[in-house]
Amino acid sequence: MLTLQAPAKLNLTLEVLTKRQDGFHEIRSVIQTINLCDSLRFQLSRNMTFSSNESNWIPEESLVSKAASLLQEVTGCSKGATIEVSKRIPLLSGLGGDSSDAAATLRGLNKLWGLGLSQDKLLELATRLGSDVAFFLYGGTALVEGRGEIVTSLPPVSPMRVVLLLPPMPRISEKTKRLYANVEVGHYTVGQITDRLVTWLTGGREIVSSMLFNVFDDVARDSFTWLKQYWEQFLKAGALEVHLAGSGPTLFTIMEDRAQVEKIYRHLQEQRLESYLLETTSAIDSVAG
Repeated sequence: MLTLQAPAKLNLTLEVLTKRQDGFHEIRSVIQTINLCDSLRFQLSRNMTFSSNESNWIPEESLVSKAASLLQEVTGCSKGATIEVSKRIPLLSGLGGDSSDAAATLRGLNKLWGLGLSQDKLLELATRLGSDVAFFLYGGTALVEGRGEIVTSLPPVSPMRVVLLLPPMPRISEKTKRLYANVEVGHYTVGQITDRLVTWLTGGREIVSSMLFNVFDDVARDSFTWLKQYWEQFLKAGALEVHLAGSGPTLFTIMEDRAQVEKIYRHLQEQRLESYLLETTSAIDSVAG
């Protein structure tokens, strides 16, 4: 049996540069993995079977089953596997759980089935599955461009403390598509915010919360008015900067001060809000053993 961890992510910056002719948006983003992880177990089998501890996780709708099918199709491999997905990353939270699980599936089955596919080949397949999947073949801190398929690893950063707040609300169908549809020309930037952070981090400096940016911060608050009250609660808890994680609805704050983040986390817990106290993580190790 082979077990892999699939980490969640935060967009430290997320800029939309323009809308492409293929219908996708051109983005520039610095993405960071955190130590909130799903766990995937792989075991050889005659057929493909999928299971999860999360009752709302549907294999047919997940990128996990799509990644397995794509590998079989591309390689002609007739082997099967049982894949058990132990979910800790909340569904539809904007933390990249399904994309991370898909990347882990590509890596895991490549090892389990002895396919010997290179990292470049796995990246090619990842881009066919979804915009964030390619990043999760790297993890750590990375610059992501294009529609998400161009990934450049950045130097590892010193561990930072993170508090997540997942607002209590119904999950929104096609949330990301809906938010991108509400991005207007006035929201476009030229990538200078991300470039500034990349230069800063490449110089060996720590993440600074005042340098973070997400184009969806304003778009989401305008699109989903209920989100504002949780944003305000987060700030009242002591957070200096609050941003969406990806396309949300999860909100996050990040800082070095352990005492301060623990204070914020305790305050949110006292309000009985779904919150997590976490840290940033380094790049994903290659599959071994």
